[in-house]
Amino acid sequence: MFKSNSSLFHKSKNGEVRIHHNEQDAQNLVSKALFAQLPSTLSSRPIVFVCIGTDRSTGDSLGPLIGTLLKDKKPHPFHVYGTLDDPIHALNLADRIEEIQLTHINPFIIGIDACLGRMKSVGIIQIANGPVKPGTGVNKELPEVGNIHITGIVNVSGFMEYFVLQNTRLHLVMEMAKTIANGIYQTSLHYHRKPTFVDLQQILNKEQEKTP
Repeated sequence: MFKSNSSLFHKSKNGEVRIHHNEQDAQNLVSKALFAQLPSTLSSRPIVFVCIGTDRSTGDSLGPLIGTLLKDKKPHPFHVYGTLDDPIHALNLADRIEEIQLTHINPFIIGIDACLGRMKSVGIIQIANGPVKPGTGVNKELPEVGNIHITGIVNVSGFMEYFVLQNTRLHLVMEMAKTIANGIYQTSLHYHRKPTFVDLQQILNKEQEKTP
């Protein structure tokens, strides 16, 4: 189990943690910051990551890249929605959130999305209380997502945001996605929530689906 050490983080007055993706031990810092925000392992709330974005825009692909990397790692006991193959984006966001709420009882949701910011903040990973607000950077009205959120600042805001997102370097987005996904997976190794009846039933259903 982790012990939070706030001196490791760049913490703002509102409790937001800011970590540069390529600073030393970044994925460990992400993991510790995330663990500190999650419900107690004694909680019965399922932990659900909602990775928002689309592979049709380089800058906006951070979320589904993280989701894909996490799916490959199988971060039990966490649940992951939103991948390159099955993205969660502006057109299906409301329906997918409704689906998640119907699938899981009182889920604790972590919203993940790319965002734009100041030049000196590009490459920063932010972890904070409250929902992520997708579409804000490009003036879209979309549902807010999450009890807490993780965002990655992938490029500069303020001018022609669609164009900026389309022309964001894939290398930066991929490196940020790896750092965040590795941090989440590391957290999963230490987050041993007691399984509920619903968890056990879902595991049983998956095993039955595998049986020919």
